[in-house]
Amino acid sequence: MRRSLVIGTVLLAVAFLFLGGPSLLFSPSTSDIAPEEEDQPRPEVHSFEDADSGIWPYLSSREHHDKRSPLNIIVRGDSEDVVQLLTEESDGDWEEIDEDEMATEDEPYAFLEDDHHHATGTEWGEAVGTTRYAWVDPGPGEDPHWTTETLQLDDGDYYGERMHIRLYEAPNSDDEWVAMQAHTEHFDWFTLRHRVDGVERAQLEIESEFMELPGVDSQEDVQRINLDNSGPSDADGWTTVVDLFGMVLVPFALGLASQQRVRERTPDRIDERLTDVDRRRLAAAYDRIEAGHLVLSMSILAMFLGVRIGGIALERTVDALTMHMIAAMLYPVIAVGIPVVTYLVAHGLTRRLDAAVAASGSLILAIWLDYGLMSVDSLPVDVVAQRMLVVVALGLIAGGAAKRATRESWLNDLLVAGVAMWVLVLGGTLFGYF
Repeated sequence: MRRSLVIGTVLLAVAFLFLGGPSLLFSPSTSDIAPEEEDQPRPEVHSFEDADSGIWPYLSSREHHDKRSPLNIIVRGDSEDVVQLLTEESDGDWEEIDEDEMATEDEPYAFLEDDHHHATGTEWGEAVGTTRYAWVDPGPGEDPHWTTETLQLDDGDYYGERMHIRLYEAPNSDDEWVAMQAHTEHFDWFTLRHRVDGVERAQLEIESEFMELPGVDSQEDVQRINLDNSGPSDADGWTTVVDLFGMVLVPFALGLASQQRVRERTPDRIDERLTDVDRRRLAAAYDRIEAGHLVLSMSILAMFLGVRIGGIALERTVDALTMHMIAAMLYPVIAVGIPVVTYLVAHGLTRRLDAAVAASGSLILAIWLDYGLMSVDSLPVDVVAQRMLVVVALGLIAGGAAKRATRESWLNDLLVAGVAMWVLVLGGTLFGYF
């Protein structure tokens, strides 16, 4: 039992030093990610010039005034024109949109079914996403009410990283405005949900694309106003307002160029700072490395990153599979495959602590590589805590599978604790407790 407590303490320290600590250092605080709740029945809405209607500058996951998702883009213009600008294929020939090219009244967004609509270098399509409610006020004579999005668009991969836009059109046909909530997000295979990374980068991308439209005066037609809806995610309260009235509309699609950040690093001469004692300790640790440690590490990395890559590949190439079918196929690799393979490979290792650290360290590395692939800049505190727990759980499973842990019985305290923690954390995550 004493040895098991030591291993558990070491795993907690490894999880915090190499995953939890660095993640929390660059992540928002709990107050930044938690929505504020208001009990006022009719909150203040933002109204528009020459329009009777208005909208509350937040979205909510339920019909309640939770300040969760701030609106960050408003376009003054006809909703069909706005969607056309976001989705019509761009061939470099700027022409006024012909009425024949517009969709019929029965199917206002029928052109989205065409495979040729795309942005600069990337394809756009109608998105699949959770419903979010907007509080709109039609104006005099009508009561404010909740409404769902008119349309969802995305650029990217459902099981990878994507930019996601929800559009809400004016409740009155004569009031020509479209409110948008744009954000970047990635699919989290541990929770089977999309995690919002932020709203600022998406807003800047869309704003810059509207400013590059031919005939747009960046000073007059694209401005920012403060809607006082800062707080959630990295929102600063300033919303982009695009005025399409009087412009010559052109079939232009948003191009979302991926941002590649290049960091120049100067390698540290670590060897010059090592003492003789440090070198002896490193040599001793090196001597304890077995081939099984490498097999264990590569197996965890391959399965974890393989699910990410496999999900994106299936989404792009196999049209017969729905998003739920892909999740049902690949999630068992995370939930069952990783701990089972970890146990089988670690069973051939000798030392409990070495097996535990190798498994936890490999999962930490896989998580960081996955975050790098998805361009994740910050994480909510609850996600960081969940990641630390699964890292510790996998380490306990590996430690409980090692030869020295199974000398008397294959069922030992390390294995029981690891499996129980793994099941409770993943189960609690799926049921919304994490």
